Amino acid sequence: MNYSALKSSSPCLGVSFSASLRTGALRRHLAAQLISASKSTRRWRTTIRTSYSASPLSRILPITQLNTGHQKLLNPVQFRPLHSSSPHLFATESTAIPSRTIMGSLPDTAPVVRVFIAGGSYAGLSAAVNLLDLGDGLSPRMAREPYTHHPSVPKVKFEITIADERDGYYHLIGSPLALADSKYAKKAWVQFKDIPSLQFPNVQFVQGLVSSVNCDAKTATVVDNITKEATTHQYDYFVTATGLRRVWPVVPQSLTRKQYLLEAEEQINALDGAKDGVVVVGGGACGIEMAAELKLVKPHLKVTLVHSRDKLLSSEPLPDECKDKSLELVKESGVEVLLNHRLAGSTKVESSDGSSRYEIEFTNGHKMVASTVIMALSKSISTASYLPSSATDSEGLVKISSNMSFESSTPNAASHFCAGDVAKWSGIKRCGAAMHGGHFVAYNIHQSVLKQFADHTPKFQELPEIPPMIGLAVGKNAVAYGPDEGVIFGPEVMEAYFRDDLGWGICWDWMQLGGRKPKVKTQETNSS
Repeated sequence: MNYSALKSSSPCLGVSFSASLRTGALRRHLAAQLISASKSTRRWRTTIRTSYSASPLSRILPITQLNTGHQKLLNPVQFRPLHSSSPHLFATESTAIPSRTIMGSLPDTAPVVRVFIAGGSYAGLSAAVNLLDLGDGLSPRMAREPYTHHPSVPKVKFEITIADERDGYYHLIGSPLALADSKYAKKAWVQFKDIPSLQFPNVQFVQGLVSSVNCDAKTATVVDNITKEATTHQYDYFVTATGLRRVWPVVPQSLTRKQYLLEAEEQINALDGAKDGVVVVGGGACGIEMAAELKLVKPHLKVTLVHSRDKLLSSEPLPDECKDKSLELVKESGVEVLLNHRLAGSTKVESSDGSSRYEIEFTNGHKMVASTVIMALSKSISTASYLPSSATDSEGLVKISSNMSFESSTPNAASHFCAGDVAKWSGIKRCGAAMHGGHFVAYNIHQSVLKQFADHTPKFQELPEIPPMIGLAVGKNAVAYGPDEGVIFGPEVMEAYFRDDLGWGICWDWMQLGGRKPKVKTQETNSS
């Protein structure tokens, strides 16, 4: 289980490495490679590395480091080839992708392939950075094994457009801490313009809402956040990675970093003045982490977690041992827990000193007061309403095959892919699975391009069924569950799965958003 429990609101990766370009010489080399003959000539991303290094997945720490079976725990998604002979069409006036003469290191015959990625979070950014690697003739940065490029198509000129409502990458897993600590809040949101691995002329960002996708014509329409003007983008491949829509305060609702920081600060100030305590409603993963993180950051606060069922995590297909251990750790963190308490309602009233508080009533008759009530039980909603109905199920989740392309009921299904929470697939929604899926999408797009241009039989990466697995940060401890290792918990689990920043550094480093790591060589090609 490579990221053994990266629920969309809970991370579980245990990798550690620097994610920056480390030498001035390397920076100068990259700059030199991007020089073109004229301003009108598009410059392309080029990287040179010296030796292949293992994927971060191979370096994920076992939680206890006591048995070698951890490899199974860390790798829920295995690499299995899936051969396909389905036709692949492209969004051009002819059936061939155009190639254009570009000065630089890419060969003149390299095909130009337009990829439109809807969503700039874990799945979308993972797909983008791995596509950039493959286009440069490198192994994708998340690959566990060297990637063999085809001699006829050693490089591909990927033109990547990333559309997102936000102006940056927000570390969703860190929300419990971002909405409690001002310093961390600034770290959790990085504007797209400040992500080094995506600062290339062949990567374009569009801030807006994807309103519709015509899979038959291969066009995507985006409504600009500010001007409200609609623009249409043609593509050869489309990647759905917009995830699920979650409400405040599970995630911030702001669309710009500036607005988000104001939103977070307002929430933090309200918590600081919560003299009557805070009630968190909902004993799922989100509620558990929010309550425990709040108590850790602000130990003076009275924090109460209330849940309508007799066990926490009641909606998740997890063993009772995991649920019971989660309850134990929540209580150890100093959070009061009320089980079998279903919220009937809350009323905001003014106190005699001018402050406000909430009078809370439960269906069992119990009453209490609190300065703040945090609702952490809302159902997440699909964001894929822009797709044709043939592409989604009754809940709006995207129907995909094991190679992550759309099911055949959608026109040009082989040119449309989906990764992340909005995909209809087994397993608990996790950011680790989203990043892994983005890597697979990039790999399979490149294989499809080789089929078009090199008479190559694609060997797609295929997703197996994923069993339930989860990991939760609970104050200074964490609890995790996987089918092979069972339930594990403690501060060492917290360090391996989350470090000290709720997985921000783990996710940033694994996608290498600070720059592709050195010592990764270009793979030799063969004729297979």
